[in-house]
This record gives sequence, C-alpha cells and structure tokens, in this order.
Amino acid sequence: MAYNSLLYLFIFLPAVLLAYQLAPQSSRYKVLLTASYIFFLSFSGKLLVYLLFSTLSIHHIGLWLDSCKKDFVSAAHVPENKKTEKAAYEAKRRRILWLGIGLQLSILFILKYSGFFFENMNLVLKAISFPRLLPAMKFALPIGISFYTLQAISYLMDVYYEKIEADDNLGRLALYLSFFPTLLEGPVCRYAQTAKALCQGKPLEYKNVTYGLQRIIWGLFKKLVIADRLNLLVETIFDTPNHYGGIIVIAGAVLYTFQLYTDFSGCIDMTIGTGEMFGVTIPENFRQPFFSKTASEFWRRWHITLGAWLKDYIFYPISLTKFVKNLGKKSRAKFGRHLGQIISSSVALFGVWILNGLWHGTGWNYIFFGMYYFVLILMGNLLEPAVQRITNTLRIDRTCCFYRSFQTVKLLSIVFTGELFFRANNLTAGMNMFRSIFTGFHLSAVTDGSLLKLGLSLPDFIAVFFGFLAVYTVGVIHERGISIRERISGWNIFARWSFLYAAILLVIVLGAYGDGYIPAKLIYAGF
Repeated sequence: MAYNSLLYLFIFLPAVLLAYQLAPQSSRYKVLLTASYIFFLSFSGKLLVYLLFSTLSIHHIGLWLDSCKKDFVSAAHVPENKKTEKAAYEAKRRRILWLGIGLQLSILFILKYSGFFFENMNLVLKAISFPRLLPAMKFALPIGISFYTLQAISYLMDVYYEKIEADDNLGRLALYLSFFPTLLEGPVCRYAQTAKALCQGKPLEYKNVTYGLQRIIWGLFKKLVIADRLNLLVETIFDTPNHYGGIIVIAGAVLYTFQLYTDFSGCIDMTIGTGEMFGVTIPENFRQPFFSKTASEFWRRWHITLGAWLKDYIFYPISLTKFVKNLGKKSRAKFGRHLGQIISSSVALFGVWILNGLWHGTGWNYIFFGMYYFVLILMGNLLEPAVQRITNTLRIDRTCCFYRSFQTVKLLSIVFTGELFFRANNLTAGMNMFRSIFTGFHLSAVTDGSLLKLGLSLPDFIAVFFGFLAVYTVGVIHERGISIRERISGWNIFARWSFLYAAILLVIVLGAYGDGYIPAKLIYAGF
C-alpha cells in the first residue's frame, strides 16, 4: 500500500477521509491512529510490536522526566536543600534521558546494524585466528523504524530540555510516531510541529483538500513519470557495474541522482499533500537543492528535516561538551580564531556525518558517503577565507553569472560523485565504477546507441527530459518565491479543475508502469 499504489490512492485514503469527516471532532484523531496502524500492519504485520514498544517507552520516560521536575520544585522550597537537590535532580534526569534514548537505539541497533557489526567483527576475529565467531543474525525491519526512532529521541530530548511538556495522552503520542503519511519516508517531524494539530480534529475544508490533491498529483508526476521510468536503466548499470565504464557510469550516477530526488521529493509531496487534507502542516523536506552553490548549502536544502535533527540533537550537544569547549579554547589560542573554530567544530561535524552515513544504511559505502561530505564541508569551511582573499585580489564578483555557474557545476560534480558511491552495491563496486570513468571513457557510447540498450527507448528519454524540464521550471518559479498553487487558486473554477484533470491525465499517459517496466519501490523507505 505504497503512496503511489492504486489501493492507497483510490481505496485507503478516500476511506480514511470519509471516516475522519463522519467521526465526531473529539474522535477524529482515533480514526487517524487506527488508519496509521492498519497502514503499518499492511507492510510489517506483527513487527508492530516494535512501534508499540517505542511509543509506550517514550510515553513513560517523558512522564518520568516531568515527575522529577515536580519533585525538585517541591524540594527546592527548603533553602538548605536547594543546592543538593538540584545536583541530584539533574543527575537523575540525565540517567532517565539516557535510559530512554538507549532503549530506542538498542532496538534500532539490534534490528538494523547488529548483522553488519558482527560480520565485520568476524573478519577481525578470523584475521587473528580467534576460535569462535559471533552469530551474524539478520532481522526483519519494521517500516519507518529509522524515522520514528529519530522522532522518539527528539521528543525525549525536547521534554528533557523543557522545550515541551511530556504528553500524558498516549493516543496523541502514538499518532505522532505513526501518522501514516510520514511512516514510509518521513519527513522527520518534531512533536511541537505536528502532534497537537493531528489531534485537533479539524473538519475537512475545500481549500485544504484541493491543495493537498494538487501536491499529491505533483508528487505522482515526479515519481511515476521520472523516477520509475529511470529505474530499469539505473538498476541495469549498477547491478552489472563491470560491464560499463566511462560515460555510461557517468550517466548512471547523474540519472540515479535525479531518480533519487524525484522519488524522494515526490513521496514527500504526497506526504505533505495528504497531511494538508487533514489540516496538518508537515514540514518541508526539500527546497530546490540543485540551485545550491556549496555542499553545505545543498544539505540545508536536501532532506532538511534530517539535517535539522542532526544539527539540533548531535552537532549542538557535542559542541557544548566540556571536551570540545576546551579544545576550542586551546585551538583558538594556538592557531587563531578561524582555524581554532574549525578544529573544535570538526569534532561535532564528524559526529553528524558518520551518523548521517550510518543512518542511511549498513554498508561501508554509506560510511564512505558520510565521510565524503564531512571532508568536503570541512575543507570548504577551512578554505573559505583563502577563497575570499583570492576572489577579492582578482576582483572576481562572486555574485556574477559566471562565478555562480562555476559553483553550480562544481556542486553538481560533487553530488553526482557522492550518489555514485551511495547507490553502488558496496564500496568496492563504487570504487571500481569511479575508476572506470577515467579508464574506459569513450564518447562513442553517446553516438553508437549504447544508452538505448540499457532498458530505456528514445521515447522514454524524451519523456524523462520533459519531466526534468517541468521539475526544473517549477524549481525556478519556487526559487523566486512565487507560489504556483496560490496563482492557480486565483483562476476561475472551470480553469482550476480543467488544469487538475489535465495534470491527472498527463500522469496516467506518461507514467511508467505495465509491461517492460520494473516497479520501483520507494527508495527512502529502505532506509
């Protein structure tokens, strides 16, 4: 029951909308919670127990943290107890927080990472001729575990830092973790962003439903017309990497990058559109990332909610540790303000990117992917003053078209290379493919029809091209701060609905499905 399936679009979602509208306002959140659990069960069945455990555990831990606060406030009324009670209070709350986070991470580690960890430990044990090996077990993963685990941890940390109060409503907390549009591919929502809106039970409104439908259709266009059509070509190249080199590998990396973007952002469009129908504002996860000029900016525009989560719950906490503060102080005294700041912040930056790589998957290529961006962003921060001096000396206007075009080409080269390793079956395959770009580069692959023998015909490439053109055009309009939906809402009703039906017809006609196409799963649902 993926978001682009007929079952979801024509049976499940309409049924949920109808049941939601017919239910009393106070019970509408129960309709959404029931629908979310049905959605989860359709994918993961009895693995629902893991989601239930996460929900119950953060509910209990959150209330426990709040009860500690009440006990401390009560005890602090006695002046002679205040200092002692405060130290004990803070220590106890830290232990409770780490217990809650540990429970969430232990489930995620056992189910997702233990096999990878034990396999690599066994390689070490074999190398030293150790007589016993670790059992490399593999477990079935419930859908969305990487997403709802981050949401669970953010809830606990926000309660701990008193950004929010612990929720005593178990149903509301359960819906926050399991809301069906966000289960498969996120985005990573914060409790303060969606929890209360999910339970307000707002009635369906014409504007919300039509706006949501427009967003869903746009997501389906990106998913079915571009991402799914590219799937066969991408799989052909990456599943048999030794058969290709040079320009074919470059084409594979470039087209996979666009496949990943249109698949993931298309899914997010459907997610946000579905939430909009129920009057729930789900945070945006993309903001025209390919208009970026640097790797740092790219990641502020791509998978925004994951980047924000890592910044708030990994980067800042590490930066505020005593070790990093002392390192920063000593580094600034010895190497100057800029270099000292880079040295101290690199510790937190490393934590962010090693976890970013691991979050995506359990392979060395994912770890390499994280370290790749860690090095690039670190070097970018380090060299920025030198670049500024050089451009000033040469009187280069960094806002001119030529310089911005150079930055764009550089950024795209970085992104395409990163996605080559990200998509490769393993790190060795990625290295071999990258090497083959230089050892087997022949322009003849463009002229001899080789690209047309990889699963896509010329009409397919034409459809993909015009699909890209549409996505690019919409991106340019949004980059200029223009809301297309607001403009459409100003049309008369005949023009609005004619445009909507034309868009639906376009998706039906150009969508990639049926004989000759490999159905493409939602890519980020696998992470």
